[in-house]
Amino acid sequence: MSEQMHLQQSELANIIERKADQNGVSLTDIPSLFFINRTSVTEPFHGVYKPSFCLIIQGEKEVFLAKERYVYSPADYLVASVNVPVTGQVIKASTESPYIALKLEFTPSQILEILDETKIQVGLEKKPSRAIFVSKVEESLLDAVVRLVRLVDSPNDIPILAPIFKKEILYRILQGPHGSALKQMAIEGSETYRIREVISYIMNNFEKSFRIDELAELAKMSVSSLHRHFKEISAMSPIQFQKQLRLQEARRLLLLESTDAAEVSFRVGYESPSQFSREYSRMFGLPPREDMKSLRKKLDYKINA
Repeated sequence: MSEQMHLQQSELANIIERKADQNGVSLTDIPSLFFINRTSVTEPFHGVYKPSFCLIIQGEKEVFLAKERYVYSPADYLVASVNVPVTGQVIKASTESPYIALKLEFTPSQILEILDETKIQVGLEKKPSRAIFVSKVEESLLDAVVRLVRLVDSPNDIPILAPIFKKEILYRILQGPHGSALKQMAIEGSETYRIREVISYIMNNFEKSFRIDELAELAKMSVSSLHRHFKEISAMSPIQFQKQLRLQEARRLLLLESTDAAEVSFRVGYESPSQFSREYSRMFGLPPREDMKSLRKKLDYKINA
């Protein structure tokens, strides 16, 4: 990494530390831009990545998509091209050297707008790309990120300049080694585009039962093609994808509401509380009741520490 890039990262770190909440995720005045600051290694976090660009300034993180592990640091950036359930964990952070990062979310229409305005070559690919990829940071990309982040200190400039700098960041990613994953996500008729519609349907109806042939009809694919392409993109089957969404929502409901596991299991779509408990334990390491005790104990410790 060049000396100029080290200087740029130092500037980003200073701005984010100054503007971000300590040990949390902060929404900035720039739409869809988030700052992250952590002073210690975290527990595994289960959530859904929206289409987004993630850049670490300091520290290190690992992300699991199903059983696939992605590790990235200040030399890299991570992109999620479609909505996918993941497990993430900050694995390098301390009070002296906190984990500092940013996340910029985007939409397929923003990608399509860039493709329409540029001469970037686009063709339909037979095999879809993974929904998540990690690439090396290039100076031109980092320069665009710095100019975007600086705007948090110039709020009057945000409405005009933020869309320009965001478009440049996405343009740089599209020109990178994994840019095809974003291109395919935005092009109507591509396999990724059709699977993205199936993902959207599952996310909006995860508590409902569905038949695979219904999803195949939605994607305008055969059942075998749907299975193959869905797994190529998300590293899991549609049923596994739905299960992760159900269990993540169940954990959220159990933590926020005073309700029992059986009731929550029915709310997220399970017909058998015992099956729910087994699958919950498999994903989170503990049965629902014990997991809640452990989570609340950790939350109490953080609040009182």
